[in-house]
Amino acid sequence: MQVMVSGSALSVSFVHGVSQRFPVSLKSINGDVKRQKASSLCYPIQHNGVEGIGLSMVDSFSNNTVNSMSEQSKDFVDGKELSCELYNDSIRKFCKGGDIDKAMTFLSQMEALGFRPNSLSYSCLITTLGSASRTLEAEAIFEEMVLSGIKPRLKVCNDLLKGFLRKGLLKHADKVLAAMDQLCIRKNRESYEILLDYHVHAGRLKDTWSVIAKMRREGFQPNSFVYSKIIGIYRDNGMWKKAIGIVEEIREMGVSLDKQIYNSVIDTLGKYGELEAALEVFEKMQQEGIRPDIMTWNSLIRCTCKFGDLSYALELFTKMQEEGLYPDPKIFLTIISRLGEQGKWNMIKEVFENMKCRGLRKSGVIYAVLVDIYGQYGRFQNAEECINGLKSEGVELSASMFCVLANTYAQQGLCEQTVKVLQLMEADGVEPNLIMLNVLINAFGIAGRHLEALSVYQHIKESGIAPDVVTYSTLMKAFVRARKFDQVPKIYSEMESAGCTPDRKAREMLQTAMMVLEQRRY
Repeated sequence: MQVMVSGSALSVSFVHGVSQRFPVSLKSINGDVKRQKASSLCYPIQHNGVEGIGLSMVDSFSNNTVNSMSEQSKDFVDGKELSCELYNDSIRKFCKGGDIDKAMTFLSQMEALGFRPNSLSYSCLITTLGSASRTLEAEAIFEEMVLSGIKPRLKVCNDLLKGFLRKGLLKHADKVLAAMDQLCIRKNRESYEILLDYHVHAGRLKDTWSVIAKMRREGFQPNSFVYSKIIGIYRDNGMWKKAIGIVEEIREMGVSLDKQIYNSVIDTLGKYGELEAALEVFEKMQQEGIRPDIMTWNSLIRCTCKFGDLSYALELFTKMQEEGLYPDPKIFLTIISRLGEQGKWNMIKEVFENMKCRGLRKSGVIYAVLVDIYGQYGRFQNAEECINGLKSEGVELSASMFCVLANTYAQQGLCEQTVKVLQLMEADGVEPNLIMLNVLINAFGIAGRHLEALSVYQHIKESGIAPDVVTYSTLMKAFVRARKFDQVPKIYSEMESAGCTPDRKAREMLQTAMMVLEQRRY
């Protein structure tokens, strides 16, 4: 995908395919492939006709390459050449140490010599690659593992499933589920909870209930995690009263209300402006001896900023810190924006100074940067300067932090800087996910560049990532801003066709667009 920025082509290389760090090539394997299984897992790989998905084998390397790799191996353990067993031990050692690139190098070496990893090595590689968000490489290893006749453990399947769904790669996740069925790997509670979590976040009410029904058929009764997700899906579909009604069902089932359920209830009430009820639940939660966590405080502060007294929001903000909890950048940004809207920059400075006295120095650096980006001081109008400034202070930037920074620029309509954050994120080896792409759509929408927002949406679909309800809602908002109201019903229809249940915002934008179109007819 290419996005036009300031008249010049700007290519953002999103993840689709294999990482350049992957030391062996990926190929697909056709139905003519024949594999012979020996009594040991360390046996030479025999194949022909390679062209489906898998790892390249012995014929990908010349004899010189194999000899060169053997020489490299000899230097590793007291001048002795690595055996198949030592290769496997080394791969697992590097995986456990977090050096996945070294593990992958040893994988390519051992396969070039005609050896295959054993079950434990395959599992370590898949899990470690998944943890590093290198899910497509993990999938290639998974398929090679299956083709070699080794049955993956359930944990490996769950890890791979979680990695794909976290990045919105629904088609790849479906392949894992199909492989589990074919290999007779029975799903456990975690498997269903992974699926449930994805469908809830995607706003898919029908799919959520389908997963819950399958869980029950398999003998897994709903627990607090499941109930909290049910509350969440009702909340996101505008049925907040029904969401709150679930609490009575929970009590009747004899399931105790834990922190997870309380957080879901407070968040639901907060999002629909029921501030007084949310505060009552908050008090009851503490009376029952359940200590609020960062999610509880964030929900209350966000709700109070939007529907209540800003001074009370600041009071909650202070209480949270007194409890030893430091606010995440997102909630701090909410407070900055509200105070900024009212021109209360002196109050922002006072809040920030209090935080520096209480908190960690590195956290203070992040909050200071967010204040600067928001426009009061204007020091970090350049994204690269911002990222470098954080790194110079020793701040380790995670995917979520990149997302917060990108969204901050997006909210200011600085779409070039939003794109720059994504490019810097990729340069750091952190893969953009659906959240980041949604942020980019939002940035272009705020800037009135709806066609570029549309091109990001097209890229998401072409990359095999399943758009979620936020993707469609943000795209609809971009077209409403551009006054292209006739396109909004089409996007809404496409959202429903994709099996994504529209949320309240999407329905409101559709209603607005339809009203304008109706007025234009007269």
